[in-house]
Amino acid sequence: MDRRQFLRTTGATIFAGSIGASQTATAHPGPFEPLGRVAIDGAKEAVISSDGNTVAVAATTGYATVDISTPDRPRVLADRRDLLADREDGPLRGIYDVKLDGDTLLVVGPANPRPGAVAGVLVVDISDPAAPERQAFYETEFPIHNCVADDGRAYLTANDGDENPLVILDIETGDELGHWSVVSADERWADVPTAVRSVHDVWVQDGVAHIALWDAGTWLVDVSDPKTPSVLGSVSPGDPAELSELSVRQRHFESRTPPGNHHYVATDDSGDLLGVGIESWAIETENDDGTAALAGGPSGVELWDISDPTNPTQRSTIDPPASPDPTVEGVWTTAHNFDFHDGTLYTSWYRGGVKRHDVSNPSDPVELAWWRDPDRASFWTAQYAYPFADEGVFVASSWGVGDNAAALYTFPDHDGEQRNPPTLGSAPETGSNASTTADTNAVPTAEVTASSTPERTSATDAPGFGLEVGITVLGVATWWSRKRRRSE
Repeated sequence: MDRRQFLRTTGATIFAGSIGASQTATAHPGPFEPLGRVAIDGAKEAVISSDGNTVAVAATTGYATVDISTPDRPRVLADRRDLLADREDGPLRGIYDVKLDGDTLLVVGPANPRPGAVAGVLVVDISDPAAPERQAFYETEFPIHNCVADDGRAYLTANDGDENPLVILDIETGDELGHWSVVSADERWADVPTAVRSVHDVWVQDGVAHIALWDAGTWLVDVSDPKTPSVLGSVSPGDPAELSELSVRQRHFESRTPPGNHHYVATDDSGDLLGVGIESWAIETENDDGTAALAGGPSGVELWDISDPTNPTQRSTIDPPASPDPTVEGVWTTAHNFDFHDGTLYTSWYRGGVKRHDVSNPSDPVELAWWRDPDRASFWTAQYAYPFADEGVFVASSWGVGDNAAALYTFPDHDGEQRNPPTLGSAPETGSNASTTADTNAVPTAEVTASSTPERTSATDAPGFGLEVGITVLGVATWWSRKRRRSE
């Protein structure tokens, strides 16, 4: 497609964007480094309690609660595994996300379809975070990659291989209050392969759901009355007519490279500034002259003014760290989950580390701090925690690198520079005749196989989900069918 941006094989992968790329502050009080770290097997998403003293962590096979009231000595309070193991189809696995609504913790999974496995929402009371108590479990007919808990409601990503809706439940009763799908907003999306319009994540503020739909962009939906959700606006929604005509090969290319790939969204305290995290990689291609090249690459976080949701306006793009090998088999430095607090944006970039940016002027974000340890840490999220003394704390969860354990890190909330920061490596060659520039007419030369790497593709052939099971779209459909029959 002519809207593609291509990557030079020098590895200097920077998608500056056409609007106000981020700047770097010239002076920091440094050094900038973690305050503390505690290992948590399988750590994925992390969320903060309302008092800022406790972190709940999704841990793949369970969840954990962590006391960070003494931030240089974080300690695990509870570590719960093999949830629902007493069920015939248990335990609950693939737990990538947890969310808090007061003292109520939602634990959801599996993130990806798992044939014959239980799926749903576990409701836990963590008013005593050292002794969590199960309150309820609501089984679903779909896997749940991400969720939001807000004002007694659970908002669930429901990639059912059909409409891929956002489903809204009453947390107290488990009753479905409503649902919304991009297909219901515009029936032309029904012709678009579900892999490129997966409902990946959701953020809810002041009755508005901000829904990341991968290559279908981000949609702003009024859910104040969940029975009658209504579209307020959209950000980079893509063209359903164009996307519906993609071949399997083109779909693979489209879903892994920019533009599109809306992965995570969140708003600032006012609700007027929207961050859109775009997760993407490079794909090896072949130029017209037969030389190898790379197309695509890691993406960053776009900042959008949505004070008028009917007319979102992009203010800037915060670029990703350059990767020495931006393919899915290489060193991931693309955007992942993030958080806003009081004019500061906290971002995670997998092995590219964590950063703080001043976004009080969203048209000119300023980098305040950057810390990375690419040989040991691959960061899933960065979240503001609480103020102490003259500054504050933010936390970041790492799902580990190789044999290095997954962990929760605590960081000081101040400006600074890392002492002797490690490099992310040198740029790779893409074959013996690698070109120094990519041809805009290059096309993908190979398909990605499901068994290549654990950081690749989901079971539905949609990226951004991680690889937990190697099943095909047909396998997913079979799973839905079995789940529905069992439910009926």
